[in-house]
Amino acid sequence: MQCDWPLLGPLQWTSYVNKQVRVKAGKDEEHRGWLLTVDPVSASLVLVDFGLPGKASVQVVMGHAVEEVQVLQEADQETTERLQTSFLPPTPRRLDPEVLTTTRVRVRSWLEKNRIPVEEEGAALRVAGVLTITAPYGPEDCCSSNQIILDRIQRLIQNQPDALETEPEPTGSPKN
Repeated sequence: MQCDWPLLGPLQWTSYVNKQVRVKAGKDEEHRGWLLTVDPVSASLVLVDFGLPGKASVQVVMGHAVEEVQVLQEADQETTERLQTSFLPPTPRRLDPEVLTTTRVRVRSWLEKNRIPVEEEGAALRVAGVLTITAPYGPEDCCSSNQIILDRIQRLIQNQPDALETEPEPTGSPKN
C-alpha cells in the first residue's frame, strides 16, 4: 500500500508493473487492473483489464489523483506475456516478392495516371519528394511529415481500382 505514489519514483513504480492492482484515486474512485506501465513524468498508471477473450480495455489513472496503490495479485507467465504482447503491432505477413513488385508497379501507375510525380527508390516509392510508400504499398504504408499530402495520397491509394478490374476500352472511331 502506498499513499505518496507520485513521490516514489520510477525504481519503486517498476516493482508494481505486471501486477494486478487496486488504485484509489480521487474521493470515491477505485480502479482495478493489471499495471502495464507508469509514466515517469506524470506518475500516471496504465491499467489493463482482460475482460473478454481476445479483448483488452485500457484505463489511465492520472498520477496526481492517486491516493493508494495496493497489489492484489502477481501475474503468472501467461498474463505477463499477454501484457507484454497485447499492444505490439501485428507481425507483418511475408508477401511474395512477385506480388510486391506487381503491387508497387500498379500503385506507381495509378499515381502517375492521377498526375502525381512518383519515382522508385529501391523497393520504396517516393512521391513528390515528400512522401514515401513502402511495401506492401497500402495507405497505411505511407509516411510523410506533410499531413495534407499524406491524407491525399492515402485516399488516392484507397480509391485505387482493384487489380482484377480491367480498364474499359476507349470508345470512338479508330484513327487512320
